[in-house]
Amino acid sequence: MKISLSVTNPSFPDGALPGLARVAALADAAAFDTLWVADHLLQVDPTAPPGDQDHLEAYTTLGHLAARTERIRLGAMVSPATFRPPAVLVAAVTTLALLSEGRAWLGLGAGHHGAEATDMGLPFPGARERLDATEDTLRLAHRVWSGDDGPFRGTTVRCDRPRLSPLPATRPPILVGGAGEKRTLRMVARYADACNVFDMPDEGATVRRKLAVLAGHCRDAGRAPSDIETTLSTRLGPTETAADLAARARTAAGWGIDHLVLGVSRPWTAEAVEVAAAAAKEVADVPSAPWHTA
Repeated sequence: MKISLSVTNPSFPDGALPGLARVAALADAAAFDTLWVADHLLQVDPTAPPGDQDHLEAYTTLGHLAARTERIRLGAMVSPATFRPPAVLVAAVTTLALLSEGRAWLGLGAGHHGAEATDMGLPFPGARERLDATEDTLRLAHRVWSGDDGPFRGTTVRCDRPRLSPLPATRPPILVGGAGEKRTLRMVARYADACNVFDMPDEGATVRRKLAVLAGHCRDAGRAPSDIETTLSTRLGPTETAADLAARARTAAGWGIDHLVLGVSRPWTAEAVEVAAAAAKEVADVPSAPWHTA
């Protein structure tokens, strides 16, 4: 079982950049897998206190963190497919992979925050077009990272000769966020290395159902479900101990989850990172249940 940190609120008491640098250093020195940031222009975390409005653009921030860390992987949880032209997003992740020497993720989803798009003048078409854009971006990323610069014809984008140079030595892993059973999980099965679903207060019933649907899509696509890393977004409670979190991680592993993506409602503190780090160390050898055989 892996545990990662997700930074959704950079309103640190001493400022966004010093606070983020401190959390990154602590995370890099601990047993965490990835440091994730939210890909928004505004603070839209619904659990953030009303006064916490700071936010940082994701890929500029991730490039900065690449230079300040050595081990931990880096990614956006997750980039809305319509906020940038697909080629621009693929180029940003390619550059991050090069700057971090192979530690970058492409985290992608259809997006959900229409109010932010309206406030900031960002495109936010209907759900079907956003899902089409998600699939086009996934297909384009695979094409570019394989070195195929032939014409690309997607549903929402066309490229005459998509190419980037230099390319990373290995393709960045791809995570698709969201749990839509008809399209999103089918895209995970076809294009992704990892999925991300949300923790629900139903003793794992929703998670198990989503993973069963994903397993079916994998069978349809002729792909081994075991190739896909299952991640679960959840939050560290304000009074939760390392033992409490480790117990929750073991429970999630029993549902078939490989990787907890851990957030907090307020900015991360050194004490909260320490709790999460102790839990991550304790559950590092805990295997997940074989969800794809259920």
